[in-house]
Amino acid sequence: MEVYEAIRSRVAVREFKPEPVPEAVIRKILLAARWAPSQRNRQPWHFIVVQEPEMLQRIGELASSGDYIAHAPMAIALVMEAGARNPTFDPARAIENMILTAWAEGIGTSYVQIMDRNKIKELLAIPEEMELFTVMPYGYPTPAAAVAGKRRKSLDEIAHRERFGQPYA
Repeated sequence: MEVYEAIRSRVAVREFKPEPVPEAVIRKILLAARWAPSQRNRQPWHFIVVQEPEMLQRIGELASSGDYIAHAPMAIALVMEAGARNPTFDPARAIENMILTAWAEGIGTSYVQIMDRNKIKELLAIPEEMELFTVMPYGYPTPAAAVAGKRRKSLDEIAHRERFGQPYA
């Protein structure tokens, strides 16, 4: 899949088929995250691949905005080192690489924000001084999830030329 096509067609997926994500695809997703840029090339992230159904269930119970993690065949927790200089920007770059790489392989995901981070940190044995940024589920989308589509404002509504308010077109 071309990069632009992946960007244009990707949707948030919250319903997954039960089939596992192949190990080669998981590795590719992790490598894509590894290649993301970071402030001063510090690469302040760590990734925990979770595939045990019981653990996915427990994490789903602790993620109020992502209870669907419990039904995914796999999830990846993104953990940041303490004192990272760009604690939201750097992981966001890694996450976008992961999302687009997964989508190009036919794998869907969705960003999960609201969760009991302290309890999930305990479950995943994340050191106290590190920050749990998110846990994102991954899997093949169900047919209904894959056709959800996305709505976007027209370019005329959001793009300007030279100054705000001057139409781009």
